[in-house]
Amino acid sequence: MAKPRKVIITCAVTGAIHTPSMSEHLPVSAAEIAEAALGAAEAGAAVVHLHARDPQDGRPDQSPEAFTPFLGVIKQGSNVVVNITTGGAPTMTIEERVRPAATHQPEVASLNMGSMNFGLFPMLKRFPDLKHQWERDYLANKNIIFNNSFGQVEHILTTLGPLGTKFEFECYDTSHLYNLKHFLDEGLVKGPLFIQTVFGLMGGIGAHPEDVLHMKRTADRLFGDQYRWSVLGAGRNQLPIAAMAAAMGGHVRVGLEDSLWLAPGVLARSNAEQVQKARQIIEGLGLEIATPNDAREILELKGPDRVAF
Repeated sequence: MAKPRKVIITCAVTGAIHTPSMSEHLPVSAAEIAEAALGAAEAGAAVVHLHARDPQDGRPDQSPEAFTPFLGVIKQGSNVVVNITTGGAPTMTIEERVRPAATHQPEVASLNMGSMNFGLFPMLKRFPDLKHQWERDYLANKNIIFNNSFGQVEHILTTLGPLGTKFEFECYDTSHLYNLKHFLDEGLVKGPLFIQTVFGLMGGIGAHPEDVLHMKRTADRLFGDQYRWSVLGAGRNQLPIAAMAAAMGGHVRVGLEDSLWLAPGVLARSNAEQVQKARQIIEGLGLEIATPNDAREILELKGPDRVAF
């Protein structure tokens, strides 16, 4: 009998979009981030996608030193694949954003594949009671352009590529897929490409099933068998899009970076809860969840012995 297909669950445990006032369950301190990552791994995540925060007020912190405490704890406590953000926050410079991955040399780093408007301001209506002024200023900004120019993308590729770090290519629209094809044609990236198509963030493509199909069809046409497809849906779109992608042959991403919710009106109490929900969907389809070593084989990663933490 044929073996069930294995699906990689990535868990993005804290991110830089949601702010601490929105949920008491959002990890902020290094200890909380480490605990969240280890809990997600135990629940079935093969990959954890990591940001850091200032432990005092929860604002995004992209200094390499902010990552050091939880990276060591995670590595000691689990075999999970570590993915360090180069997105940071959309208000940061490219030099700030690449430093943690350049310092710690993870197996995987995220890489945003195009510039875009980035609209967080609708969340102010849903979360009017914010404890920190920085949260209000950050969310209210209607002039954020998330800069990921061709030169900036090339800078990240040429900085991290020689270190053996591979990339989670975050594509928020079809143009980002075409941008990635440019870098593939130029020989700056090689397969298998790990493509994360992102749905439902204001400024990017929507979260309708037709949007998902369109991104998948485009990626199939551009990359053929040279890529591994994963999805993330923002907010309430998280699990429906995960289910759709898993049924279509893809991998999935969940986590409190992308959604604070477990069900309508119910805050997720942990990242592990969301991983468990995704796992139920995957196994309900007759599929298997990938282990970290399965993910290393599927994505052709360098292995945990070659990181710098």
